[in-house]
Order: sequence, then C-alpha cells, then structure tokens
Amino acid sequence: MSSWFETIKDYFDDELWAPEMVKQMVPLGILTSEEYEEITGEKI
Repeated sequence: MSSWFETIKDYFDDELWAPEMVKQMVPLGILTSEEYEEITGEKI
C-alpha cells in the first residue's frame, strides 16, 4: 500500500476529492489501480 493511500482515502471519504481526482494519482505512480478501486469502488 502506498504511503499516500490513507490520506487520499480520507479525502475521498470526506468528499474532499472526487473519483476523478483519485484516478489522476494512478498515472503519477502515487496509487496503484488496485488502490484506486479499493478507495472508490470503481474499476479504472
């Protein structure tokens, strides 16, 4: 799990980040696609 996972998950859960914002972290290497799916419940 990436070091940013919990922070980004908290932002998403608190509705500070939309799914698209979380998705932008995958190509940057901050999250994996699996982490994205775990956070948002959506597949890339």
